[in-house]
Amino acid sequence: MATKAIVGEKVGMTQVWDDQNRVVPVTVLKVEPLRVVQIKTRDTDGYSALQVTVGERELKKLNRPEAGHVSKAGVKPGRKLVELRLEDVSDYEIGQQITVEVLSAGDLVDVTALSKGKGFAGTMKRHNFAGQRASHGAHRVHRAPGAIGACATPSRVFKGTRMAGRMGGQKVTTLNLKVVEANAESGLLLVRGSVPGPRGAVVVIRDAVKAPSRGAES
Repeated sequence: MATKAIVGEKVGMTQVWDDQNRVVPVTVLKVEPLRVVQIKTRDTDGYSALQVTVGERELKKLNRPEAGHVSKAGVKPGRKLVELRLEDVSDYEIGQQITVEVLSAGDLVDVTALSKGKGFAGTMKRHNFAGQRASHGAHRVHRAPGAIGACATPSRVFKGTRMAGRMGGQKVTTLNLKVVEANAESGLLLVRGSVPGPRGAVVVIRDAVKAPSRGAES
């Protein structure tokens, strides 16, 4: 399980140059200071986690449960509440601020966000089907999935059969991305490679839980 985590907002992609003058594609994440609202432990909740508030918002714009929750903790309200599952939360306290400084260049992180919604998509786009033949006898079925049923036994379509449907808009985690820069002054985090979600998406960044023991270069 992760030992440290933060929440950021996806700004977009750009490129930087490393010490050897090589182009490095990076995703820019804006990380505002997080404030701890609630600490969950294994003794009280069955698991350890931090509930943090992201950004700033007026108290009157929150609903009553949220306003009461934040007021009880004595923490300035934010735009969003996010729970971060961590291995150990004993070093944290209510009201503590968490910034991008918890990460540094060279760290490997896992990033989680909702992927871009693609709308209704066919099987070729959604599941990478090859499509049907484009020769004689195939009449306007070139992108159709083909038969989906079985024979008389079991005489039904199994649940989970890959078919056309809504694509994207799902929780996606990309593993072992390398931190290129963590700028505490500007609150920006540069991560090598692409990050799920559109611009403005809420992204959870945690230290890699499946980091390779050797060859950390990615």
